[in-house]
Amino acid sequence: MGKTAYLFDPIYLEHQTEWGHPERAERLIAIDTMLQSKPYYEDLLRVKPRKADIKHIELVHDPAYIRRAREEIERGDEYFDSMDTSVCARSYEVALYAAGGALAMCDLIMEGGADYGFCAVRPPGHHAERDYAAGFCIFNNIAIAARYLQKKHQIKRIAIVDWDVHHGNGTQHLFEKDPTILYASLHQFPCYPGTGSLTEKGRDEGVDFTLNIPMEIGSGDEEYRAAFNDRIIPALDAFRPDFVLISAGFDAHRNDPLAGIDLSTGMFHEFTVMLMDVAGRHAKNRVVALLEGGYNLDALAASVERMMRAFVGA
Repeated sequence: MGKTAYLFDPIYLEHQTEWGHPERAERLIAIDTMLQSKPYYEDLLRVKPRKADIKHIELVHDPAYIRRAREEIERGDEYFDSMDTSVCARSYEVALYAAGGALAMCDLIMEGGADYGFCAVRPPGHHAERDYAAGFCIFNNIAIAARYLQKKHQIKRIAIVDWDVHHGNGTQHLFEKDPTILYASLHQFPCYPGTGSLTEKGRDEGVDFTLNIPMEIGSGDEEYRAAFNDRIIPALDAFRPDFVLISAGFDAHRNDPLAGIDLSTGMFHEFTVMLMDVAGRHAKNRVVALLEGGYNLDALAASVERMMRAFVGA
């Protein structure tokens, strides 16, 4: 089993959201506390984040949007673009570290320092559009990482698998015309943000490189396992990615308060093993997972631990 890397830093706790907001600093504290309690924790390669260079944010976001984000957030606005994206004066810089953490992890993987990596970062990213913040997200961390891998490391084909319970509208829209990036999402439908229907398959040259699998409310392990086995894994094997990225949201857990999917904790281990197998066949074992959703602290921490257990082979 390959080496596993883990990225977490207290700077991510400095993004403070309004009282009662589900996307809160305690999420990362719960994850880190859980992982530190496990015997494999000492074997994890710890990765320090860095602040992303603006030129790398501009790989997916409009420069005017980036400037506006800095101005509006640092002047003390309580929300950015949408009433669900709660921010504080530190949120812009922390968002740069969230994106930069993903880039630091990708560099480590590409340099051979580890095979698998998990970035416990916030704010999350997959709802962020090219020029609009939404769904707790400011910069689209996973999209930035994908373009960075292509630009700096000359990775040709990247698969992004999004198992968050909410559709990653931002990621889909950023890549829907691009045949070099396969975006595959399983998500409750209908549900926020309202995108991700079966008919959304990409545009222009990117047709059939967007794979949406809408899941009915109440869907559980059996339905998700079938979706992976029958649709996602065959699509990935046909695409033959050189790198696998995971939008790792854990809000499809049966105890999560924000949706109605019925996954057990153990399914996140199964998902991870299946994607590791794909990466073993096509991508030299290279897998990086970035935290997205997951709002029941106990379920979130336990589900992340199952994913990490798969990575380390415990």
